[in-house]
Amino acid sequence: MELVTFVRTPAGDEVVGMVLCAGLGTRLRPLTWQRPKPAVPVVGLPLLRYALALLAGAGVQRAVVNAHHLAELTAETAREAARAVGLALRVSREPIIAGTGGALREARAELEGARAIVLVNGDVLFDLDLGAALAAHAASGALATMVVMPMPRGARYASVEADAALAVRRIAGFGPGGEDLTPWHFTGVHVLSPRLIEEVPREPFEVDVNRQVYPPLLGAGLVQAHLATGYWNDLGAPHRYLAANLDLLSGRIPLGRFPGADPFAGCRSPAPGLFLGPGAKVASEATLLAPAYLGAGATVEPFASVGPSAVVGAGATVSSRARVARAVLWEGTSLAPGEEVVEAVAAGGLRLAAPAEEGSQGPTCP
Repeated sequence: MELVTFVRTPAGDEVVGMVLCAGLGTRLRPLTWQRPKPAVPVVGLPLLRYALALLAGAGVQRAVVNAHHLAELTAETAREAARAVGLALRVSREPIIAGTGGALREARAELEGARAIVLVNGDVLFDLDLGAALAAHAASGALATMVVMPMPRGARYASVEADAALAVRRIAGFGPGGEDLTPWHFTGVHVLSPRLIEEVPREPFEVDVNRQVYPPLLGAGLVQAHLATGYWNDLGAPHRYLAANLDLLSGRIPLGRFPGADPFAGCRSPAPGLFLGPGAKVASEATLLAPAYLGAGATVEPFASVGPSAVVGAGATVSSRARVARAVLWEGTSLAPGEEVVEAVAAGGLRLAAPAEEGSQGPTCP
């Protein structure tokens, strides 16, 4: 367990956050060969920063992040993001992936003293009213509250089935079931009572909380669902990662719940929907089409075209006659003269197509 900064408040008098960042990011490869998924940039800021900002915005003062794949880069990203949003932080390193339940067990010492634990998947971007979820959990008396949303049309997510009182009765087919159950989409956010950790077995080392810990508790009504609204996106696949960037750029994602994670802070805006970071340079013969974002020190050369719906990272170069539209360029990436990057992600020398899947409903925003 790695100490970054840590200040305890009186036992039982605080909410502690934990962001799950140990996954391999297989669906987002080859981008995640370069950096772990929680560190991928979303309009210039690492995805993890938005998760930690959500916690901080709800009054959380300390958090734990677990790390396995590219662990040092995950830890470095977590430290910088925590400082930016004002959170005390611990990093829990997992030489072997422990799963959601095992992650809680391995970080147990750092979660002590909490009256509630907010467990968040590190690959989601979610405009959640976390205060409402915490209040619902406290009122229910449950050991665990799963934050759910209506199932997106055409989605293939395993469902969380709950009764009319929002008591969870079945998860991905596991549990006692019952009559008149409604299937919900699980968002990847849990609110937990600390006693839930006692239900996580020591063996096997890797434990999935949804499939191994919760099902035996369902019959006693100890797992509740909380129905939430707002923007939600799982950034696991290339097209969803691209959508998150473009949705944030276009204003679909309200930033009020993410204090300390405003990617447009410090930008100048020469026209509506155009955001230029400090030192960004655009040749007079170049074309910018809103919405578009240029990070600090980015360069757009003569006769290049950027936008609509383009995110160009810090220090990136869009060379002469190149075109970027419905695309993301990671920081420091250089396009060749005349190169086109459309519905794709460019990261260094990597070019990854990211077209929307046929029939995809995109991010959830009830």
